Amino acid sequence: MIRVILPAHLRTLARLSGEVALEVKAPATLGRLLDALEAAYPVLEGTVRDHTSKERRAFLRYFACKQDLSLEGADHPLPEPVVRGEEPFRIVGALAGG
Repeated sequence: MIRVILPAHLRTLARLSGEVALEVKAPATLGRLLDALEAAYPVLEGTVRDHTSKERRAFLRYFACKQDLSLEGADHPLPEPVVRGEEPFRIVGALAGG
């Protein structure tokens, strides 16, 4: 099971209180993880990535094992500690200020 931690606004939208555990088909890639997330929580479809292009939304970032995976493609393999459930995959909302 892959553990996913969502930002507060997406947890609220999906009516979740904590992290999500998802089964992802092997090989576990970034695209397959996001497909599994949207399949399990259809209300999140289009909020993490664009409906049509499947590109990451501009104000979200992806992190795993202290690595920024935000610019990686859908076929990018997830780190083994994430696949084994030892480390979470984090979707983080961008911070802005002035």
